[in-house]
Amino acid sequence: MNTSTKQTTRLIRLPEVMHKTGYKKAWIYRLISENRFPKPIKLGSRAVAFIEAEIDQWVSDTINSSRMAR
Repeated sequence: MNTSTKQTTRLIRLPEVMHKTGYKKAWIYRLISENRFPKPIKLGSRAVAFIEAEIDQWVSDTINSSRMAR
Protein backbone atom coordinates (compact mmCIF):
# COMPACT_ATOMS: atom_id res chain seq x y z
CA MET A 1 0.00 0.00 0.00
CA ASN A 2 1.26 3.45 -0.87
CA THR A 3 1.91 5.41 2.33
CA SER A 4 0.68 8.64 0.76
CA THR A 5 -2.80 7.17 0.35
CA LYS A 6 -2.86 5.30 3.65
CA GLN A 7 -5.43 6.76 6.04
CA THR A 8 -4.55 6.90 9.70
CA THR A 9 -7.30 5.57 11.93
CA ARG A 10 -7.69 7.82 14.92
CA LEU A 11 -9.47 6.69 18.05
CA ILE A 12 -11.26 9.33 20.08
CA ARG A 13 -12.69 9.15 23.55
CA LEU A 14 -16.19 10.10 24.67
CA PRO A 15 -15.49 13.75 25.60
CA GLU A 16 -14.37 14.46 22.04
CA VAL A 17 -17.38 12.59 20.62
CA MET A 18 -19.62 14.71 22.85
CA HIS A 19 -17.90 17.86 21.58
CA LYS A 20 -18.23 16.82 17.90
CA THR A 21 -21.91 15.90 18.18
CA GLY A 22 -23.17 18.31 20.82
CA TYR A 23 -24.80 15.35 22.60
CA LYS A 24 -24.39 14.25 26.20
CA LYS A 25 -23.18 10.80 27.23
CA ALA A 26 -26.61 9.36 28.01
CA TRP A 27 -28.04 10.38 24.63
CA ILE A 28 -25.06 8.98 22.73
CA TYR A 29 -25.43 5.63 24.49
CA ARG A 30 -29.17 5.64 23.85
CA LEU A 31 -28.55 6.13 20.13
CA ILE A 32 -25.97 3.33 20.22
CA SER A 33 -28.50 1.00 21.86
CA GLU A 34 -30.97 1.84 19.06
CA ASN A 35 -28.29 1.17 16.40
CA ARG A 36 -28.47 4.82 15.33
CA PHE A 37 -24.89 5.76 16.23
CA PRO A 38 -21.47 4.16 15.62
CA LYS A 39 -20.56 1.61 18.28
CA PRO A 40 -17.42 2.15 20.36
CA ILE A 41 -14.55 -0.32 20.40
CA LYS A 42 -13.27 -1.80 23.62
CA LEU A 43 -9.74 -0.74 24.58
CA GLY A 44 -9.61 -2.49 27.92
CA SER A 45 -11.78 -3.71 30.74
CA ARG A 46 -13.13 -0.20 31.44
CA ALA A 47 -12.10 1.86 28.44
CA VAL A 48 -13.74 2.41 25.07
CA ALA A 49 -13.03 4.68 22.13
CA PHE A 50 -14.76 5.61 18.91
CA ILE A 51 -13.33 5.60 15.41
CA GLU A 52 -13.12 9.26 14.45
CA ALA A 53 -13.91 8.67 10.76
CA GLU A 54 -17.15 6.88 11.72
CA ILE A 55 -18.20 9.77 13.98
CA ASP A 56 -17.36 12.33 11.29
CA GLN A 57 -19.37 10.33 8.72
CA TRP A 58 -22.32 10.09 11.13
CA VAL A 59 -22.25 13.88 11.64
CA SER A 60 -22.09 14.43 7.87
CA ASP A 61 -24.94 11.98 7.23
CA THR A 62 -27.05 13.64 9.94
CA ILE A 63 -26.49 17.07 8.39
CA ASN A 64 -27.38 15.75 4.92
CA SER A 65 -30.56 14.07 6.22
CA SER A 66 -31.58 17.27 7.92
CA ARG A 67 -31.06 19.32 4.77
CA MET A 68 -33.01 16.87 2.58
CA ALA A 69 -35.98 16.83 4.97
CA ARG A 70 -36.73 20.46 4.19
